[in-house]
Amino acid sequence: MKFKFSFLFVVISAIAFAQLPKGFVYVEEIIPNIKTELRYITTNNFVGKPIEGYLANKLILTKKAAVALKKVQDELESYGFFLKVYDAYRPQRAVNHFIDWAKKLSDTVNKKQFYPNVKKENLFKEEYIASRSGHSRGSTLDITIIDKVTNVDLNMGSSYDFFGVASWVNYKGISEEQKANRLLLQTVMKKHGFTNYPKEWWHFTLLNEPFPKTYFDFEIE
Repeated sequence: MKFKFSFLFVVISAIAFAQLPKGFVYVEEIIPNIKTELRYITTNNFVGKPIEGYLANKLILTKKAAVALKKVQDELESYGFFLKVYDAYRPQRAVNHFIDWAKKLSDTVNKKQFYPNVKKENLFKEEYIASRSGHSRGSTLDITIIDKVTNVDLNMGSSYDFFGVASWVNYKGISEEQKANRLLLQTVMKKHGFTNYPKEWWHFTLLNEPFPKTYFDFEIE
């Protein structure tokens, strides 16, 4: 009976976590208490539709990035916080989906929420979207901090994926509390080996990432 139970557990585990390319992991295997809210599997994103390649709310990173992220989570937990991740590994087909969407200038269903002050035709020019994304290399992620008890996001002064100066890391037009929250995220992430994209307070890439020139395209499932 004990053998049957063990065998069943192995089978269920294999189903829950599909085989990944060498060097990648499901982050929950390393950080079981991390919060995951992959926005691109929903309609709550700048496109307004689920994005190609996102089939499950499963957080994937390179193992090296996940191990570094665990150090961030452990430190924040000692302060009473957790991490919440909006996006991590992103298939190249998802980036291609963004490119195709950007060409359809009349499709602005979520403009008011995500890019009210930027013309859609300028999203590439102003570097809010790119034809190649660090996310597809597996060591870049979009992240925020939440209260460990309430699960409420700390106020960062702009929403995730808001295309505009309010999302720039050094934007001055926010409150002192919001500046402090951004500083906490920046400080802890940088302490444990991540660097930030200055136009997005949520966007970090592992320094010395293991696949700096490889863009992957396996689905998230």
